[in-house]
Amino acid sequence: MQMSAIAEDFAPDWAAIAVVILGVTAFSVGQGLTYPLIALVLESRGVSSSLAGLNASVFAAGLATSTLLIGRLTTMLRGDRLIVAGLIGASVSLTAFAMFDAVWVWFVARFLLGVSTSIIFTISEAWLNTACPDRLRGRVSGIYGASMCAGFAAGPLAIPFVGTEDGFAFALVAVYIAFVAFASVMLGRFARTRPERSSAGGLIQFVRLAPILVLMVVAFGFSDIAAISTIPLYFVERGYSENFAAFVVTMVALPTALAQPLVGYLLDRIPRGIITVGSAVTCGASFMALPLLTSEIALLVTVSVLGAASFSLYTCALTLLGDRFRGGLLVSGAAAYGLAYAIGSAAGSGAMGVIMDSVSLDAGPLSIGITMLVFAGIFAFGLARRPAARKG
Repeated sequence: MQMSAIAEDFAPDWAAIAVVILGVTAFSVGQGLTYPLIALVLESRGVSSSLAGLNASVFAAGLATSTLLIGRLTTMLRGDRLIVAGLIGASVSLTAFAMFDAVWVWFVARFLLGVSTSIIFTISEAWLNTACPDRLRGRVSGIYGASMCAGFAAGPLAIPFVGTEDGFAFALVAVYIAFVAFASVMLGRFARTRPERSSAGGLIQFVRLAPILVLMVVAFGFSDIAAISTIPLYFVERGYSENFAAFVVTMVALPTALAQPLVGYLLDRIPRGIITVGSAVTCGASFMALPLLTSEIALLVTVSVLGAASFSLYTCALTLLGDRFRGGLLVSGAAAYGLAYAIGSAAGSGAMGVIMDSVSLDAGPLSIGITMLVFAGIFAFGLARRPAARKG
């Protein structure tokens, strides 16, 4: 496979960048809306919590299946067309949610939604780096991350307006994503670049070549899921209201979206390893500060900084992916990031809950904070050596 042009040698492919950001933003809005919506609808129909949880696990199984098959998928269909196929698959899945009430149909649709999600994000991240020159890579990655965060944050806010009855919300999002798929096809005609094929065994090859980058995404998943799922429970256990705990999730998401363009700007102006280590240190220190604070305003400010610093690790990892790799390894790296996030998020949610139950309430955020500081030390050591760009 041929190496892509070195990043400084070409002008940005704005059409490709627009396709990627449009697709990811649209799907993030849809995912942010449908993830809580599916849970609410299943609960209203009397579906047991265990069966509802299994339905969510089927989504994760779809993510993993698509990620592991990404090499074969890229040999079957060109990358830009795979993104459109993923958007169409997501639209079909959401249409099934709107049209059918049978639980088994929802399981099939949720699996297909997971497959589609993985395709969209994996190929989009590879194409973003292929289309973007290095001098702009951090800023474009920051806008990409901000769009993703904003979409996930905005989705749940639409539930009071679209309701949970009659499948209207699912149908509305299905039409929206189908429209974005059509717009992506039109915009894609003006793109000068294409995401390349992933090589056979590329996933394992990437992990061997870039274990620090993979670990950065593990750290992001570890801290991110603790922030949005376990920290609200921590505040309730400390005696704060459920409304305050719910607002904490918003204060994690919205400032995170606003901060990413700034993080991206810094990644283009300051050595990227410094931003990475600084993000991990800031995230760890914010977790460790929570048990020391009692003011609601101080706590909200702290969780805002925590969320922004946590997601910054992903923006850094995405920027470094394009900085250090070319060709098919960009696709393999994006796929590895998907698996790394799944591993990190599973560990983060489980570890903090177990520690709060078995040790003490405050030991939960303290342990996450200490772990993030350990990650920061590993990143400082591992990123000190800067390898040359590699072809896929």
